[in-house]
Amino acid sequence: MKHDVQVLVVGGGIVGLSTAYALTREHPGTGVAVLEKEDALAAHQTGRNSGVIHSGVYYRPGSLKARYATGGAREMVAFCREQGIAHQVTGKLIVATGPAELPRLAALAERGRANGIPLTELDPAGLRAHEPEVAGIAGLHLATTGICDYPAVARRYAALAGERGAELRLATPVLEIARRADGVTVTTPHGEVRCAVLVNCAGLHSDRIARLAGDDPGVRIVPFRGEYYELAEGRRELVRGLVYPVPDPAFPFLGVHLTRGIHGDVHVGPNAVPALAREGYDWRTLNVRDLAETARFPGTWTIARRHWRHELGELHRSLSKRAFTTAVRRLLPAVTAADLVPATAGVRAQAVTRDGTLLDDFAFAGFDPADPRSPRRTVHVLNAPSPAATASLGIGREVARRAVAALRAEG
Repeated sequence: MKHDVQVLVVGGGIVGLSTAYALTREHPGTGVAVLEKEDALAAHQTGRNSGVIHSGVYYRPGSLKARYATGGAREMVAFCREQGIAHQVTGKLIVATGPAELPRLAALAERGRANGIPLTELDPAGLRAHEPEVAGIAGLHLATTGICDYPAVARRYAALAGERGAELRLATPVLEIARRADGVTVTTPHGEVRCAVLVNCAGLHSDRIARLAGDDPGVRIVPFRGEYYELAEGRRELVRGLVYPVPDPAFPFLGVHLTRGIHGDVHVGPNAVPALAREGYDWRTLNVRDLAETARFPGTWTIARRHWRHELGELHRSLSKRAFTTAVRRLLPAVTAADLVPATAGVRAQAVTRDGTLLDDFAFAGFDPADPRSPRRTVHVLNAPSPAATASLGIGREVARRAVAALRAEG
């Protein structure tokens, strides 16, 4: 097969673009193209998050998330500084609002230290010194957390990759994938693209792309929508930086938090409710195929059985602004429903196994240079929710490493 390009990346979000950037920067001369189904970059997870540069405190020591986030926070700040992208190292508070949360807060402090994260334990007076309007009985201050403009980061990755020869094709969805011994042919509405190695960074559709390529991903993407409010313009002074609750380890999401954005806005949220479509950013958006796939998947019902109490609360806060406000007031007593203005929602691409396990770590599949039995000519990023944006430079290098190894394996 004559190849049009050596490495074809599917997905124009921050992970796909960081992969293209890493390929062109660290492996010059490699022919790279990126296919993005939307007519703009960073249209989904990258462009619909709170913009936090995560420190890595939440993640199990030794996990990929812990390794990539702790180093990634430093790298992201340096990249933004070098490239002139709006960013700020704000620090973050994790706040315990009741005695039952104190053991979990202590466990977080221990985990943070194990991950090499500088942190300070605070009493109520210490909390007030950082955030006068926030209520709590104890907390942690993490100095390395920050905020940045991730869509701008993604666009810069694309520009730098393009300067080194990478091709970016917008409005180009993947329709079919045919893999042969001598290459991979990807069919799009604009014709076929032939490549030596296919890299799947399709986010919300990563499991589908893997199956189209003939690989069994072993997981299904189950979409969870995160709904946000913003503080009304005259009330933004209530929050100086980033304020998070102590997460509940029985539930895989962080809970409603307060995030001052790089442009001065203050996000409040998100909750976590099942989405009726993979790109279902509100309750009105329903995709029959997406919903049917989710409903048929055994892991969906296991999740429902395990977490139904939490999800009832999340659904209540989704449908009732009053309930959402009550949840926020645990951290920020001065806020009222009138202070909260609806903001853009996001959908998390959460990979779930058939037994209902929500993958907690980044997950890659396809060609693995350490496993001679691994599939050839494909590399898949199957689970890359938060903190993937923070860790995108490191993830991009890892995916690029696998792609180049796959190229070399094929001679």
